[in-house]
Order: sequence, then structure tokens, then C-alpha cells
Amino acid sequence: MQQSGAAGCRGCALFSLLGVLFFQDANVRGYVGEKIKLKCTFKSTSDVTNKLTIDWTYRPSSSSRTESIFHYQSFEYPTTAGTFRDRISWVGNVYKGDASISIRNPTIKDNGTFSCAVKNPPDVHHNIPLTELTVTERGYGTMLSSVALLSILVFVPSAVVVVLLLVRMGRKAAGLKKRSKSGYKKSSIEVSDDTDQEAEDECMTRLCVRCAECLDSDYEETY
Repeated sequence: MQQSGAAGCRGCALFSLLGVLFFQDANVRGYVGEKIKLKCTFKSTSDVTNKLTIDWTYRPSSSSRTESIFHYQSFEYPTTAGTFRDRISWVGNVYKGDASISIRNPTIKDNGTFSCAVKNPPDVHHNIPLTELTVTERGYGTMLSSVALLSILVFVPSAVVVVLLLVRMGRKAAGLKKRSKSGYKKSSIEVSDDTDQEAEDECMTRLCVRCAECLDSDYEETY
């Protein structure tokens, strides 16, 4: 993303056009179905008036044909026909030197060259900066990484809780079996300790059930 000044604009096309300075990304990368912003900023030696106009055009990668996709003069006029019908939105602010637009639901067919032309009489332009847009499918690697992270955050704590619960239950069963064989009678203190242990076991059981519920809900959100 480019900044409003030349110092912060990396990889941008910069043109001095008789009083108008353009800052526009030379390359923009996006993903299918995810909104893309095409940023274009400008500086003019003249004050902004209702005579200021902005025109965005598009040329497909496989064609030399250029089509108008957006026009601005006091109000925004996105195209009502063609490839970008009902998909172009105005996100700029002319009083802040911003002539940016965004594309909804981009597809691979949108790959091509975009240009932003700003006229603010008496400032005019000759050369127009260009932006190459590349839209791709978001890779399965990112999705798999998310699933792996989900597994680590959910499965591992759940497994630890289950193991601790099973170990405690096993120790308790072994102790009861040993006592039953020896005819051992519990003291009042031991009875109190067993009650506390049962409460802890119940708490651990509830925690385990809660983890399982979280796991189910996370999978539902993922799909």
C-alpha cells in the first residue's frame, strides 16, 4: 500500500503532470472473492473544485481493448455495464487527494492493467500511471495451516485433560481395590479427603466435557 508522500511509496508509479503528482501501486495482488482496493493518490497545485474529474480504465491481460469502469465529478459514477458492473465502489476522498476504488468479488478474469487519471483544471495530465492487478486462488496451504493450528489449540489441551483424568481415576480405583481387600476402614479425615477428591474429579470431568464442546463448535465454524 502506498503512502500519501513519495518517501513512503515503495514500488509505486510516480508522475509529475504539470502540477499534478500521482502515486499509484505498480502491482497489486488479490484473491478470488476477497475485496481488492486499487489505491491512487494525487497532489495538485490548484484547489479542488467541482471541475475535478477522475477516470479509471481497465485493459484485460489478453486484450488491447480498454474500457471505462469508473468516473467521478462531484459524484461517483461506477460502470453499469461490462465486466465490472455493480462491482466497483468509490473509497476515495478528493479533498484528501485520494482517488481510490475497490473491486468486489474479484475473479481471475479481472487480471489486467488499471489506470487512474485525475484532472483538476487548470492542472492537466499527459502520462497516466498504471497498476497491474493479479488475482489468484488462495492456496490450500493456508487452509491446512489453519486446521493444523486449530488442532494444536484444541486437541492438545483436550488430550492432556483426558490423560490426567484417566490417571487420577486409575489411581483412585487401585486405592479402593487395595482397601477393599484389606478390610481397611476410613477415618473421618480420609472420608473428607475422598469427598474433596470426588469434587476435583467432577470438576475435571466438566472441564473435559467443555473442551469437547469447544472442539465441536470450532469445527462447525471452520466448515
